[in-house]
Amino acid sequence: MQNTDENPRALSAAQIERFIHDGFVKIDRAFAKAMAADARQILWRDTGCDPDNPSTWTRPVIRLGMYTERPLVDAANTPILHRAFDQLTGQGRWLPCMSMGTFPVRFPSPHDPGDAGWHIDVSFGFDDPDFMNWRANVQSRGRLLLMLFLFSDVGENDAPTRIRVGSHLDIARRLASAGDAGLTLRDLAASDFAETSNCREVLASGEAGTVYLCHPFLVHAAQPHRGTRPRFLAQPPLLPREPAVSGGHTGGRTPIEEAIHLALR
Repeated sequence: MQNTDENPRALSAAQIERFIHDGFVKIDRAFAKAMAADARQILWRDTGCDPDNPSTWTRPVIRLGMYTERPLVDAANTPILHRAFDQLTGQGRWLPCMSMGTFPVRFPSPHDPGDAGWHIDVSFGFDDPDFMNWRANVQSRGRLLLMLFLFSDVGENDAPTRIRVGSHLDIARRLASAGDAGLTLRDLAASDFAETSNCREVLASGEAGTVYLCHPFLVHAAQPHRGTRPRFLAQPPLLPREPAVSGGHTGGRTPIEEAIHLALR
């Protein structure tokens, strides 16, 4: 997407409107394929598997995380992504990504990966040793965006993340009733996110270098890998410099806030 303005925008008005209503936006070529290839070399090393020997791919998923090496962190700090962060969360209200968070590397396997349930990514209360007690609230304390970084080509058989379109609106309404304390992951999962079961489902597929920027309340799920090559994906949060929902800034509501306002009005 080219723009000759002094401050080019990463996202069009139509894309921002889709983010508000659908809960996500897809950015093709958000980072270079060469960067993804360099990152995969590091990740392959840490899986302990041989990329040329499928007999070593013995588990459906291997979780790696908290990478600070340049080819990985640089992928989250490209100019187009920084401009998109400004557009979706408010200029200067986010912190640059200094770690790529968790990599659930998924391998072709007939076995249930054991982590394919619908969920949202909670964002505070991490001092509790029971992760089911971690929390989210309607102000999205601790998180501005859920992000999906594709470090390998991901087709429909390559375990693409499943997304329930518009589900962030249902979750905003549910969280609003819980006030500042919010709800735990256990609370949220108790109904298996039944309120979002009628949402249209799409797959987070694309070429290496694709990034999905998602509303923090978007309901999503993993799935088994039915393809032939492992899938490499990172899912770091975009952390706030200022609260995601504050109401105290100038310039009107951000798209994150606008989506919550839309759900509650």
